Amino acid sequence: MQITDYKYIYFLGIGGIGMSALARWFRINGFEVAGYDRTPTLLTDTLHAEGIAVHFEDSVELIPSAFLQNPAKTLVVYTPAIPQNHSEYNYLKENHFTIQKRSQVLGLIAGGMYTIGVAGTHGKTTTSSMTAHILRHSGVNCAAFLGGITQNYGTNMLLNNPVDRLSQVPCVVEADEFDRSFLTLFPDLAIVTSTDADHLDIYGSHDSVLESFSAFVRQIKPAGRLFMRKGLSLADKTTAKVEEYGLHEGAYHARNIRIEDACFVFDIVHPAGLINDIKLRVPGYHNVENAVAASAVGLTLGLSGDHIRAAIETFGGVKRRFEYYLKTEHKVLIDDYAHHPAEVKAFLSSLKALYPDRHITAIFQPHLYSRTRDFAAEFSQSLSLADSVILLDIYPARELPIEGISSDIIFEKITCDKTQCLKSDLINVIKNRPLDVVATIGAGDIDSYIQSIKVILENVTI
Repeated sequence: MQITDYKYIYFLGIGGIGMSALARWFRINGFEVAGYDRTPTLLTDTLHAEGIAVHFEDSVELIPSAFLQNPAKTLVVYTPAIPQNHSEYNYLKENHFTIQKRSQVLGLIAGGMYTIGVAGTHGKTTTSSMTAHILRHSGVNCAAFLGGITQNYGTNMLLNNPVDRLSQVPCVVEADEFDRSFLTLFPDLAIVTSTDADHLDIYGSHDSVLESFSAFVRQIKPAGRLFMRKGLSLADKTTAKVEEYGLHEGAYHARNIRIEDACFVFDIVHPAGLINDIKLRVPGYHNVENAVAASAVGLTLGLSGDHIRAAIETFGGVKRRFEYYLKTEHKVLIDDYAHHPAEVKAFLSSLKALYPDRHITAIFQPHLYSRTRDFAAEFSQSLSLADSVILLDIYPARELPIEGISSDIIFEKITCDKTQCLKSDLINVIKNRPLDVVATIGAGDIDSYIQSIKVILENVTI
């Protein structure tokens, strides 16, 4: 099955951020695209403005006739949110149209291009976004499908310029291990940033997580290359060439790391030489390491050190990854999506390095009952790096409560100054507290309180 087998692409649930990205890619690359969604949104308005037919009534009659008359040439992309009694879905299924999930179709797209897959239990969104930005900023015709909204482009994707030979166009894909969807990819180049235990509600054990990553790297093309973070155990799982990278070790690594004007400045050592004095606007030791990995891809694709330095220095980051909302002489407010103990530790360690003489208050919202259960002690240890912690109740996301599991099991082992409250009480709790550097942390809806926290910080009299 190849993407070139199809002429018509029909989307059931076209209005989602991931689905709309695929729709736009197909449209720009010459396919006929149409779709259904339940309600109009800004995203569906954008698709309509770009020439994509979208309707909002579940009706087979509204599917363009050319699609219905050519089932062999029509690919249907659907989201699992479409109900099983959906009439369009059932008609297309009963009439033997090819129906695929988004992850499967993303694998098809990537399979027709020069694929760069970026995987890892943490770090993959920033690293894939950096990689895509390095290529785009350096004038490379590329595409990208990312897991977050980039600050540089205001979107989770980059569209390539249409060409006759897509196989020569690099496509950067954030390879998500959550539901093993990264196993739809067969990369030419791959980065693996981390293989920590996570998503144990899906995998059951760390060994199962590791086996999934082993399966992913086995799918790298034999003539391809794996850039693996130093210390991971994947080198014997692939026939591709393996090169290690790291913060201080590996064929690609950083040296002379220093902080200047609240920015990380460093050199990158690589097998063919050195890139000096790179200034990273997105702070953090972990982001220095991410930049090393992204630079390894750029160098492999023939970019110069000057190209890479210029690109990294203009990289604006990703929404909810070390994102500043307030940065004055007296008050700082930063938001970060960290929801695994290793991510929280990396974030707070970097924050302490940036502001060594300031008081750091971490407001943390645990994400998932199962993750809280599995990593309570590790969360306590990581959060204790802050000077003060305000711990909220668990954001359940897709889960039902688990008996005996609450944020209490994290709170009891935090060793720094600590307060516990419900999310609904947060603003009242912080109103009369002395605040200096404040960080909101978590993958739930903690970011919905940022503007209210910002108002409090801005109104505090120094």
